[in-house]
Amino acid sequence: MKILVTGGAGFIGSNFIHYWLQHHASDRVVNFDKLTYAGNLENLKAVEKNPHYQFVRGDIGDPEGVAKAMSGVDVVVHFAAESHVDRSILGATPFVLTNVVGTQVVLDAALKAKVQRFHHVSTDEVFGQLPLGSGEAFNEETPYNPRNPYSASKAGSDHLVRAYHATHGLPVTISNTANNYGPYQFPEKLIPLAITNLMEGKPVPVYGDGKYVRDWLYVTDHCRAIDLMLSKGKVGETYCIGGLTQDVNNLTLVKKIIALLGKDESAITFVKDRPGHDRRYAIDWSKAKRELGYQPKHSFDEYLESTVHWYQENQDWWQRVKSGAYQQYYREQYGNR
Repeated sequence: MKILVTGGAGFIGSNFIHYWLQHHASDRVVNFDKLTYAGNLENLKAVEKNPHYQFVRGDIGDPEGVAKAMSGVDVVVHFAAESHVDRSILGATPFVLTNVVGTQVVLDAALKAKVQRFHHVSTDEVFGQLPLGSGEAFNEETPYNPRNPYSASKAGSDHLVRAYHATHGLPVTISNTANNYGPYQFPEKLIPLAITNLMEGKPVPVYGDGKYVRDWLYVTDHCRAIDLMLSKGKVGETYCIGGLTQDVNNLTLVKKIIALLGKDESAITFVKDRPGHDRRYAIDWSKAKRELGYQPKHSFDEYLESTVHWYQENQDWWQRVKSGAYQQYYREQYGNR
């Protein structure tokens, strides 16, 4: 089987490529990535010489480039997206162009190539927010209510995917997932930012009162869930994929990281809240468990500890990311291609 992974040099995409080549060694994987600030080919150094792996630099907004990369592809896993809420508040245009228009371009190419499956990776943020302490959780029937430009653009892409299935019969599946964490995550997101700042002796910024709650999904569990959706998922269906069974707010999360690193809580710095900050996310993943056999393999505390250890053992990687030096890797390895 030949699988096209859009955004495969990013955090989740690169973890997925490692997972797929490990568990489906005979398959061919094409990584199509624009290499924006969050795309890092150093994430894939271990597989770059694998004869079953190919990197193609390109923009999902370029119909010609996407069509070329789509040649002979059986399955598409569409990760490519602008994904940082803070950046979307500063400027929404890249989010609309990449997440909405780019998804439409990839859908058109997939339709023309007659792929066997198009899997679209989305977010629980399209559902809006839940009240603190309510016990409510998002599920596949939750109405969409995006509250920031990022989640609105992802909601738009979800609707396009469903429309291509209903109108054109494109065989699709969609996953709305919790906040991911784990190896290779760009350190603008909370968990790697907290870990690396603490290791550098810098303060850890916490928005508002720190009582914002997220469902946290370890990236390897996410990759395994996509594998299950491709093999067992029903065409046209959406699956919510989460990791936690109880709430952990951001302040508690940061304190857990501080304890794991043996640091002091004086490093916590409360900063001005961001506009439209969603209070709480939680996911009911019972449909995925029932129909796919999905469930997280380990507890949040176990996964968090292993994530902290990864950043401790890979300081060269995140220091190069924070300094911007990682961007030299592509030029050194690939020149102007």
